[in-house]
Amino acid sequence: MANSYTQLNVHLTFHVKSSADPIAQADLERLYAYLGGCTREQGAKAIAIGGMTDHIHMLVSLPATLTVSEFVKNIKVWSSKWLKTLGPAYRGFAWQDGYGAFSVSHSIIPKTINYIATQAEHHKKMTFREEYLKMLQANEIEYDERYV
Repeated sequence: MANSYTQLNVHLTFHVKSSADPIAQADLERLYAYLGGCTREQGAKAIAIGGMTDHIHMLVSLPATLTVSEFVKNIKVWSSKWLKTLGPAYRGFAWQDGYGAFSVSHSIIPKTINYIATQAEHHKKMTFREEYLKMLQANEIEYDERYV
């Protein structure tokens, strides 16, 4: 086969470090835009970005040359440095070390986009921890509850 063709859609979620202050509501849209730029910088495509003041969801299409762990590491490092430039409120800001990464079939991209877009409504009924556990269970991922 002369060429390689891939479609690597991934739903990512990651949380602020427990000792860090959450992201100000007023800064979320700018953060989403910044994350979109970080995504493009890595040769990936941002399909949807959203979340809450304490966590982020991203639906991205990754190129075959970029690993999920490399992508997330760069996103977290770059965005945390950027947030710190917004003022002293973010001096101690950090993301948690871990993240969730779930493959997304082309057929459920619209459903995933809607899920990300409706985070505020979703979290009126469920905490991030409950949401994350549900995602792990739905994807049959073994986990140690002490580290969730």
